Amino acid sequence: MKITAYTDGAASGNPGPGGYGVVLEAGPHRKELWGGYRRTTNNRMELLAAIVALESLKGTGHEVTIVSDSKYVVDSVEKGWVFNWERTGFKKKKNPDLWQRFLRIYRQHRVRFHWIRGHNGHPQNELCDRLAVAAREQKDLAVDEVYEQEGEGELFE
Repeated sequence: MKITAYTDGAASGNPGPGGYGVVLEAGPHRKELWGGYRRTTNNRMELLAAIVALESLKGTGHEVTIVSDSKYVVDSVEKGWVFNWERTGFKKKKNPDLWQRFLRIYRQHRVRFHWIRGHNGHPQNELCDRLAVAAREQKDLAVDEVYEQEGEGELFE
C-alpha cells in the first residue's frame, strides 16, 4: 500500500517557538501527528516533520511520498545534496543531527518527495500548517536539545 505523508513546520521568530504537523494517508487510513519545541527554527521543524512521518511507520520497505512545501527539505534530498553532506561528515552544514536521523529512517523505505507551494489552499498542507502552528503555541513545549545546547552558531540557522 502506498503511503502519502503531508508535512509542514513552523517557527515563530526563527529561532523561536516551533512546531511540526504531519498527516499520513494510506488507503482508508489517516493519522495526524504534531509536536512543538520552545526554541528552534523553521527548517528544523520542516525536516523533523519528515522524520516523524517516516519514524511513525510500522515495518520497513514502504513506498512513501512525502509532500512538503519546504524547498530546503525537498531539494536537499531530491537533488542529492544531503548525500554529499553525509560523505563530508556534514562539515559546515546546518542541522547535522536531524539529517543523520533522517538518513537512518529514509534508508528503511522507498521514499520520494513532492514539493507543493505552501499556503496555496492544498487541504492537507493547510491542515499540517494548522497542526504545526497549534503545536508551537502549546504551553510547556519540549526542548530541542541539540539546537539549544549548540546555540545559534555556524551549524544552525
